[in-house]
Amino acid sequence: MTTTRREFLIGGAVMGAGVLLPLPSALGRPRMRPLHSTLPGGDIPMYQTPLLIPPAMPLTERIRLANGRQIDRYDIAVRQMRQQVLPAPLPRTTVWGYGSSTYPETFSSPSLTIEARWRQGVRVRWINELVDRKTGHFRPHLLPVDPTVHWANPPGGREGRDGHSHVEETPGPYLGPVPTVVHVHGAETQQESDGYAEAWYLPDASDIPEGYARNGTFYRPFRKSSSLGDSWSRGSAVFEYPNRQRATTLWYHDHTLGMTRLNVYAGLAGFFLLRGGPDDEVDGVLPGPAPQRGEATGTEHFEIPIVIQDRAFDDDGSLWYPESREYFDGFAGPYIPHSDISPIWNPEFFGDVMMVNGRTWPYLETQQRRYRLRLLNGCNSRFLMLKFDNDLPLWILGTEGGFLPQPLQQTRLLLGPAERADVIVDFTNVPVGTELILQNLAPDEPFGGGEPGVDFEPADPETTGQVMQFRIVSSSTVDPSSHPGDLVLPAIGAIPEPDNVRDVALAEEMSKVLPDVGPAEAVLGTLDENGQPVRQDWDHPITEFPTVGSTERWEIHNFTVDAHPIHLHATQFRVVERQPFEGTARQPEAWEAGFKDTVVAYPGEITRISARFKIAGRFVW
Repeated sequence: MTTTRREFLIGGAVMGAGVLLPLPSALGRPRMRPLHSTLPGGDIPMYQTPLLIPPAMPLTERIRLANGRQIDRYDIAVRQMRQQVLPAPLPRTTVWGYGSSTYPETFSSPSLTIEARWRQGVRVRWINELVDRKTGHFRPHLLPVDPTVHWANPPGGREGRDGHSHVEETPGPYLGPVPTVVHVHGAETQQESDGYAEAWYLPDASDIPEGYARNGTFYRPFRKSSSLGDSWSRGSAVFEYPNRQRATTLWYHDHTLGMTRLNVYAGLAGFFLLRGGPDDEVDGVLPGPAPQRGEATGTEHFEIPIVIQDRAFDDDGSLWYPESREYFDGFAGPYIPHSDISPIWNPEFFGDVMMVNGRTWPYLETQQRRYRLRLLNGCNSRFLMLKFDNDLPLWILGTEGGFLPQPLQQTRLLLGPAERADVIVDFTNVPVGTELILQNLAPDEPFGGGEPGVDFEPADPETTGQVMQFRIVSSSTVDPSSHPGDLVLPAIGAIPEPDNVRDVALAEEMSKVLPDVGPAEAVLGTLDENGQPVRQDWDHPITEFPTVGSTERWEIHNFTVDAHPIHLHATQFRVVERQPFEGTARQPEAWEAGFKDTVVAYPGEITRISARFKIAGRFVW
């Protein structure tokens, strides 16, 4: 479920209004209807294409500031391109990707990895170049954009942007210039550099229609308050990441209001790996190397970033995405003005093809040695439950906030959308010639927790139940890495006592016009004095005001029938416990013992997290 985001100001507390009724659990969740794509996943050959290992993004330059501090500077743009996502000879796919504007050959999806060092800042000019380079005209979206949701809404002009389009009849998809803004997921940075959803900007195209807003509500205020604002220009913004947090696996992606799901599906995502500092000091040797800037051609990599996403395709190679609400639950209208159901937006979407690092069902020629895999669930709605078909152990070293207190051996790994895991897999004793399959046991529908085959039907074993293949070959060199069980990871302190406890809610709203049609939308909010959810829309007054330097325990009450990933910006937190509404609290999962920036909130439960707020500003959760 795509969830409405809420804002919080780190710095007091305000009330909101409007009672929200939770979606009745008896209604359940409709199963996804068959895709209308013309290239079924079952018709795409598997394991025909080698895994793409994203190289490191090249620097534009390294700057030395007056105080002696160094800054890595990048110029990174968004462009449209055609890429061999499906195995040849199937057609290439038009996608969007980030790349260095200095090095045109670097544009790809997923995008190249930004390699960062602890306490060495990274400064990026993020450029929206969704423009036809021959004509200078803007490029429309690759996917159907619903203009009836709360979204960036450039046609609304300065007064109507960042809201709902005012329409009197059911509209078609938006076909105008595409707004973008980049969020580094998990980065602790100032508000001006966080990729705020209303700080978007259009490309500097020659045919922007008259009256369109060229940027979001907060673009100009942030440009004015940013120390780098003088270097912002039309169609771009300059963000800086100080990298003073724990070493970890971050990722960057588009974050535009009401369009994030579509812009990421079109290809806008890449890894941002932060290394070094005391929280990266391991007693032992980790597998490596990872791709680095300026490395020799033919360098072998034993640390590999892997993003797993689900997609659907038409037989011309193009990405397929629902263009009607009918895909979700069969509801074919009436829409505007006769109901409050958006005509195009879908609460969830599940593709029938698994794509890894921008290629469908790839294989990796894998040596008999240990590999470090930086795993990211880049799906919009799909949870992943990963395991090898021979139950080869997964040694989990860390999650979104860096290393765990100690390595954890598991045979399967659960990842909600946007969650990451730092994993070692030891292929040393797997016989040469073995072909291992990384499987996905999570369902082809919304996840609510539980066990595959007991509480839900696992993903289709012929398609989405398979992720990629590992082909075992002899090792070319001696493996110097330590056995993962022998690694000693940096210590993590105890969870501090909170200065404040804050109750927030997640709920779904049925149609106010048509009985039994819903959910119309999922929203975040607060609780009233009776413990019931109170709806807080994006444009309602801010209700969460943590104080800088404070530690708060957030109690997230999930009144929906699905599990949802919840992400707090500008902080890393610890999972304290989970408790059913009518039940006993239980400890976090073993792999949640470290710091995180995204947590799974299960239906009918309170998820408690502890967060320390260090940066003043306007952020979202």
